[in-house]
Amino acid sequence: MDLSLPSARVIRSLEEIIEWRGSPSVIRCDNGPEYISEALRDWARSRGIRIEHIQPGKPQQNAYVERYNRTVRYDWLSQTLFESIAEVQESGTRWLWTYNNERPNMAIGGITPIQRLAMAA
Repeated sequence: MDLSLPSARVIRSLEEIIEWRGSPSVIRCDNGPEYISEALRDWARSRGIRIEHIQPGKPQQNAYVERYNRTVRYDWLSQTLFESIAEVQESGTRWLWTYNNERPNMAIGGITPIQRLAMAA
């Protein structure tokens, strides 16, 4: 099985995030094929980024992502029947903006993620 395309997408997304927010010292991820690929390991090593994988079968070790995925599923995806990919992309962009800029998050003190990011800067 060729894993280059999924890992290439992950790397491309990480490059964009690093351009916006700077480079992390560690990335924690699950054990999906795109995250255990040699391409991702080589990319991270070349940038001085350590990859930490959760233990197999222990999604609670990546609880933030699991919680976010649940929020996306229940607060957005299950609320709408989409007619096209373009509609999903447009709706997703609007939902993500609202999630990050308008919706208070009780896990970070009742502020929005964008406010939290500004405090960390």
